[in-house]
Amino acid sequence: MFKTIVSSTATALIVSAGMAAADTTPALTAERVTALKTAWGEGIVNIGAVHTAGGDYDTAAREHIEQFYAYEGDTVLFKPTLASADQFRGSFDEAMSYFVGGSISEDGGFAIAPYTDVRWENEGTIINGDVALAMGNYYFTKTDGAEIKVEYTFGFEQQEDGEVKIILHHSSLPFSQT
Repeated sequence: MFKTIVSSTATALIVSAGMAAADTTPALTAERVTALKTAWGEGIVNIGAVHTAGGDYDTAAREHIEQFYAYEGDTVLFKPTLASADQFRGSFDEAMSYFVGGSISEDGGFAIAPYTDVRWENEGTIINGDVALAMGNYYFTKTDGAEIKVEYTFGFEQQEDGEVKIILHHSSLPFSQT
C-alpha cells in the first residue's frame, strides 16, 4: 500500500511540475478506426456539397487530405478506385488531383461527384501497436439514391502526436466477368 501512495504522490508531483507521468495518448482501437472511416466518408460528402454549392472545394479537399492522410512526413500508399493510367498517388498533389481533378489527365474529381453518404461494411480490422488495417466494402450514395459498391483496404498509423492518419488506401470496383 505504501508503494501505491508513493507512486500516486510521485505522479501528482510530476504532473504538477508540468511533466507528463505517462503517455496520455489514447490507444489505437477498432472504435477509433471506425470513427476515422466514418469521418473520412463525411469529408468526401462535404467536398461534393461544397462543389455543388459553388464553394471553395479545393480548400475542402486540401483540408480533407491534410486531416486524414499522412503525406506530411510519411509515405502514403494510395491506389484510388478510378485510377488506371496513373494507378498510384504517392504525393499530396496527386491525391488532390484524384479528389478534385487537376494535374493528372484521367482525374475527373472523384470527390466532387457529389455523394450524399458513404456507408461502410467492414470485413475485419487488425491492430498491431500503432498500426491498424481494415478491409471491406464501402458504398457511395449518389444524389439519385443509387449506391456504388467499392472494395477497400485502409492502413492507419497513430502518429507521434496521437492523431491517426491513413498510410495505405487501396480501393477498387468489384470484379465483373462481363
